[in-house]
Amino acid sequence: MKFVTFQTGDQQLRAGWIQGDLIIDMHAASGGYLPQDLLLLIADYERYADFISSLKPFRAGDEGVYELEEERLAAPLPRPLSIRDFYAFEQHVKTARGKRGLDVVPEWYQFPVFYFSNHLAVKGPGDAIEVPPGCGALDYELEIACVIGKEGRDIPADRATEYIFGYFIMNDWSARDLQQAEMKVGLGPAKGKDFATSLGPFLVTADELGHELDLEMKAAVNGKHLSSGNVRDCYYSFGEMIERASAGVTLYPGEVIGSGTVGTGCILELGEEVHRYLKPGDEVELTIEGLGSLKNKITAKSR
Repeated sequence: MKFVTFQTGDQQLRAGWIQGDLIIDMHAASGGYLPQDLLLLIADYERYADFISSLKPFRAGDEGVYELEEERLAAPLPRPLSIRDFYAFEQHVKTARGKRGLDVVPEWYQFPVFYFSNHLAVKGPGDAIEVPPGCGALDYELEIACVIGKEGRDIPADRATEYIFGYFIMNDWSARDLQQAEMKVGLGPAKGKDFATSLGPFLVTADELGHELDLEMKAAVNGKHLSSGNVRDCYYSFGEMIERASAGVTLYPGEVIGSGTVGTGCILELGEEVHRYLKPGDEVELTIEGLGSLKNKITAKSR
């Protein structure tokens, strides 16, 4: 299934799923049985799964049914419980560090590493991305992310897929100049990352994709194709990432685990000779096979 959060004409956020060219508002269409947002659904999905499976196809005009093309999609999880972003594609790590004259440290091959991003600065499809104050090197990052579907602690990698609810595209926007300056201190990233993370357009359930992910990944700026990769090229699996994240820590439904940038998946890695850093007016489109396309336009800081 493709779960979504969407905004209706009355500016209210609703949640549900895609059925063909329709959006089903799960709360309204179920007569109030299903919850009003995806976090609540995910947290108690075992309770709701059989009911959802038993539903007959909806038709236009039914209660809680909307035309997909007439509604605006938001981030599937506008306020996830957390966002951990890993650094799991070897090609990206090698190239990005190489551009700074650095080798890959041996520890990178010993365990997957991550940082916490700002889960309160999530953007959805079509949302404007403001250039953060003082930034002259705004970059996109082409990533895939999974959403934790049930509570667990010390989860072994070979069982971690049991804890994945689904996947979506993630754009880990980066202010490269701010990031590089602050990380010289040996802490971060922080202000180079905390202004925006785009998620969407759908949260596709794991049973639709399977767990042997072989999905093409692409990025374009203003219609110009720049980045290409595949999820299968990830050095660390989501199982290994979840094992690391849950070591000594409880993971909860609705937490997001990002893969890190795929090889060639950002301007830092490609080099400014391939494309300059982003400016107001630019449109960035990330596409992952089976997960749709996620578009955002860059704007100047609003006054």
